[in-house]
Amino acid sequence: VVKTREAGNNVVVVLSAMGGETNRLLGLAEEIDPQASAREMDVLVSTGEQVTIALLSIALQKRGCKALSYTGGQAKILTDDIHGRARILNIDSDRMHAALEQGQVLVVAGFQGTDNKGNITTLGRGGSDITAVALAAALKADECRIYTDVEGVYTADPRIVPEARRLDRVTVEEMLEMASLGANVLQTRSVEFAGKYNVKLRVLSSFVEGPGTLITNEEDYKADDMEQPLISGIAHQADEAKVTLRGVPDEPGVAFRILGPIADAHINVDVIVQNVSIEGLTDFTFTIGRGDLDNTTELLNKICVELNAQDVTADSNIAKISVVGVGMRSHAGVATRMFKALADENINIQMISTSEIKISVIVEDKYMELATRTLHQEFGLEHAQAE
Repeated sequence: VVKTREAGNNVVVVLSAMGGETNRLLGLAEEIDPQASAREMDVLVSTGEQVTIALLSIALQKRGCKALSYTGGQAKILTDDIHGRARILNIDSDRMHAALEQGQVLVVAGFQGTDNKGNITTLGRGGSDITAVALAAALKADECRIYTDVEGVYTADPRIVPEARRLDRVTVEEMLEMASLGANVLQTRSVEFAGKYNVKLRVLSSFVEGPGTLITNEEDYKADDMEQPLISGIAHQADEAKVTLRGVPDEPGVAFRILGPIADAHINVDVIVQNVSIEGLTDFTFTIGRGDLDNTTELLNKICVELNAQDVTADSNIAKISVVGVGMRSHAGVATRMFKALADENINIQMISTSEIKISVIVEDKYMELATRTLHQEFGLEHAQAE
């Protein structure tokens, strides 16, 4: 922070709580009342960031760097009133601009804000990333740098693919797909925010010097006249489950009657497949997070009776493998190469889902690592500018 400030930059730092602190605070509340009010829980867990911003400000001041710590409320981060998963509505940046003009480094508590009644709110998982991107947008920062425990965004998980390569840059769209598909580098909401407000994001390591990975809008690639790789990365997700409602009447509205109660229970549905109708009956299959399997099965058993369907089957031994790349828009044959590479390894594909820049397949979970390595090699991702 000091080095960046001494280079002539205005600097705003957003901090999370120290490792394990939020869980410790949650544990204290759990001991008193597992059903504690959401408002008081926000007051409690927001103190973790208050500790770190004060300590960093003290450390900066000791090094002769002017610094001010701001809680979310002091930074005037206005949110809605949904405690535990609030969304940022507005940031009044006048006070921060005035402090920056006086040469102060601003140290802001991530993960928090206040609603229009002055109540402390928290932003949910990955909230500090969201705070950082939102502040960068409000302050019109040149770049928002996210320091984490990896050196950037990789072509695949290096723990599975040792040859995985750090990407110099990816588009917001690609990062959104990879984040939602299990690449736990950035929180999905923060990437959405960056795309919406055209904030340049850079992911860097907190421990190793390096250029990291720049996440930017696709237009910036064209502005740099760079040849976009066909595939940017392979993502995998292990915590998937598949459920099937068999023998469903094939008639209008049946999909809504199945998925409506699932949505009402706040269960996210991913890949959906409906088989061809035979004698007026069809099978309806979809995937969910593995942690939602019991609730989903319970709901489907009730729906099965209501629809006079045959039965409900479930499989938690699956994984999702995805290839992601904006280059797919202008290149044919990606699916063919993907399916052939998996077939050559005798990996059976159970379900397929596609978008403009992504192809996902559901496979048996024991093949997840093999499938990831196979596709990484098939598309030559260990080499820069894979085609």
